[in-house]
Amino acid sequence: MPPNKPPPDDKLEHELRRGVIVLAALSQLGTWQYGYSLRQSLASRGMEIEEGTLYPLLRRLETQGLLLSEWRIEDGPPRRYYKLSPDGRALYARLVGNWNGLVDIVAELIADDGTGTKRRKDSK
Repeated sequence: MPPNKPPPDDKLEHELRRGVIVLAALSQLGTWQYGYSLRQSLASRGMEIEEGTLYPLLRRLETQGLLLSEWRIEDGPPRRYYKLSPDGRALYARLVGNWNGLVDIVAELIADDGTGTKRRKDSK
């Protein structure tokens, strides 16, 4: 493999994670949070997001009308706080339903693995 080129599995794992970042972020924005607190909340649950990914995402979601934002000064520098707008709440509920359906479908696909026979979850 050429130097400085990540292995293909790293890229695939990155793509998989990238597909759920929006849902993960929305899941934590039922109440007001600023970027760093959101990053910490996600990281504490195993979903680490780089600043260079999170902040553009927050701005994009706000521009799309899915987030509300306001500047606050509380014990430190001004911070922009975000939370779900009514449209964001509706989208989040729809995405959760879609996610749950996809999880069920993929679990069935993995259990079958194309052989037509069901594998037990604990079998390798």
